[in-house]
Amino acid sequence: MHPPLFEQPRKDDFFSSLLIRNLCNLPMEIMKIANKRNILFISFSIIALIVFYVPFKELFRHSFHEELYSHIILVPFVSGYFLYLKRKELFSDAKYSYAFGLIIILFGMMIYTIGLNQRISLTPSDYLSSMIFSAVTFWIGGFVFFYGPRSFRMAAFSLLFLFFLTPIPSIVVERMIRFLQMGSAEAAYGFFKLTGVPILRNGFSFHLSGMSIEVAEQCSGIRSGLALVITSIVAGQLFLQTGWKKLILVLAAIPITIVKNGLRIVTLSLLGTYVDPAILSSDLHKRGGIPFFILALVFMAPILIWLRKTEKKGVGDRV
Repeated sequence: MHPPLFEQPRKDDFFSSLLIRNLCNLPMEIMKIANKRNILFISFSIIALIVFYVPFKELFRHSFHEELYSHIILVPFVSGYFLYLKRKELFSDAKYSYAFGLIIILFGMMIYTIGLNQRISLTPSDYLSSMIFSAVTFWIGGFVFFYGPRSFRMAAFSLLFLFFLTPIPSIVVERMIRFLQMGSAEAAYGFFKLTGVPILRNGFSFHLSGMSIEVAEQCSGIRSGLALVITSIVAGQLFLQTGWKKLILVLAAIPITIVKNGLRIVTLSLLGTYVDPAILSSDLHKRGGIPFFILALVFMAPILIWLRKTEKKGVGDRV
């Protein structure tokens, strides 16, 4: 028998050639990373990390021990992912911007100095908030200094997203909790009426048959609400192009949070009243927010789909 005219390439040959091609391109990638500008910025970042080491150490300790800040550990990874998506365009026309960069750096240092001087009068959370805000501002100033306004505009979402590392000031947290507490109580009362269950309301307290329930500050849903807002911001950046439609998606997270929280309050209350009172002191009450958070995502999905369809329709009309 005669050998075939064209021999099929083996899989190991294909992967070998692919590996060789990537290894050949590796020196070029290393040279791109190791240019003077990047080395200077990496050095600047290391200095910033040393200066703000103590606040960042305290921040990540908070993220593991306080539920309100459990999202913080994910913020750098999300920001880094969006930076990676634009890595080619980001540095294609990088230019030093001494004036703008220095102004932002000095502004960050000013906040840092004010925070240090006011440390005694600030709560630990507010002091940490000022330190982390100044750290992020300082680092962004360095980015603008070494890469310029054009690169900043292209990386704006990734860089500004880092401000979610900043703990929310206590006065803002208090007002957010109060707003969500009031909204959740109203939503729960509406759902109670829909069920037809006999109920008497007194402010944030609901009196059912043989049981009284209060929508306390812990029931405001601020943690899941903040997580839903951040999720909507990321989803808008991934799937939407128009700024005002991204804003609609973020704003929709607020009433969805309130409705979701109202449903949770009613569900747990009815289960505690008519199934087992121990449910109200169980882990389902204390840590059972994940199913309701998933429900909130289900509520948000049609809004995102509708916004995407209107964008595609708008593009088709212009074409």
